[in-house]
Amino acid sequence: MTAKFKRDFLFGAATSSYQIEGAVDADGRTPSIWDIFSKIPGKIYNGDTGDIACDHYNRYREDVELMGNIGINAYRFSISWSRIFPGKGVFNSKGMEFYKNLVNELVKRNIKPVVTLYHWDLPMWVYNMGGWLNRDSVKWFTEYAIKIFEELGESVKLWITHNEPLCASIFGYYEGNHAPGHKNLQEALKVAHHILLSHACVVKEFRKFNFKNGEIGITLNQIPVYPATKSEEDMEAAFIRDGYLNRWFLDPLFKNSYPEDMKKIYEGLNVNFDFIEDSDLQDISIKNDFLGINYYSRELVKFSPDSPLRFKGVSGKFPKTEMGWEIVPEALYDHILRLRKEYTKIPIYITENGAAFNDRVLKKVEVRDEKRIDYLKRHLIEVAKLNQKRMDIRGYFVWSLLDNFEWQFGYSKRFGIIYVDYKTQERILKNSAFWYRDLIKSRVIK
Repeated sequence: MTAKFKRDFLFGAATSSYQIEGAVDADGRTPSIWDIFSKIPGKIYNGDTGDIACDHYNRYREDVELMGNIGINAYRFSISWSRIFPGKGVFNSKGMEFYKNLVNELVKRNIKPVVTLYHWDLPMWVYNMGGWLNRDSVKWFTEYAIKIFEELGESVKLWITHNEPLCASIFGYYEGNHAPGHKNLQEALKVAHHILLSHACVVKEFRKFNFKNGEIGITLNQIPVYPATKSEEDMEAAFIRDGYLNRWFLDPLFKNSYPEDMKKIYEGLNVNFDFIEDSDLQDISIKNDFLGINYYSRELVKFSPDSPLRFKGVSGKFPKTEMGWEIVPEALYDHILRLRKEYTKIPIYITENGAAFNDRVLKKVEVRDEKRIDYLKRHLIEVAKLNQKRMDIRGYFVWSLLDNFEWQFGYSKRFGIIYVDYKTQERILKNSAFWYRDLIKSRVIK
């Protein structure tokens, strides 16, 4: 089919602070939980850290120029909280200067800045005071956000409070493969609650600024879950997995409640919910201007009596990326239809979508990544089909602009449309970047 996009559809690219900036102790920045976690032996592939990453802190002008050459409409980046507040109540104007300069460069090239306030890099000073387990973290995060609104103001039109609360809470505090590496379900659910509460407080404060065109929302990673068979047990397992990954965050944001079935399961695992105060859920369900969706793949699950939550993942039959994730663009289509039916009609942005492949540089000038082009093309065709059905998808951000530090996988997985030689910091536009450039110009996929 021919997929067409309107002129005002935003074609963007996304990154995050710890994954690309480097300069971890420059100009007053203090460590985040990822600085510490990445240095624990055995936690990160090859012992990699974000100390240098893509050195974007020093090379941001070059990177913005490359975005301009590709024709990118919008750039989604996150702010390092510990650059702005290296200590409690200590504002660091030097750290803020970097983001002001970055925003100015973007605006100069007519690239819309899209700011994520939190992409997992909690300052160590916050963590040492209890981190997201401490309800005061809601207040500290709100103070940080207010300062960012004051400093960047009208120059930013799209604001995202949190990126993927699932990862910051469940993966960081229960599964333990993300910073800070805890393995406690009670903690994970408390952290998730405080993150959602901090989102609500920040949205409330944002409204007071009355920015003319500013909009604010939250980004959730959505992982559609399918049963391995049509057996009742597998279907129930898929519903629980969906509750664990998706409904636990969607329901409080859009239905003013946590899913009762999941609460019962968690209570059976000795979780108590005394951290939820009377007005919390009413606050959390504050109206957003848009919803950000990060989508990469689906999950296939079957019943497992040995698992505390009675499910386990199984391998599907579709081709996979280097991450081992199935390539299933149709699941994105199905899931957006579900969100529209069950949850919300507010505008949606696909705030991340992309794939890691084993990219190789040919003669130092070309990176052929046809598999990535095919991946992006197929997902964007689904987005176009959704918009034909008036699902109101306003934009799409490829993950990622640059190859970067891929969390526990270190530098072993390349997601970028721009190749980074980590030894020399040379940037090479991959073939996918040229394909994206042509798409942005023509607005048509044939």
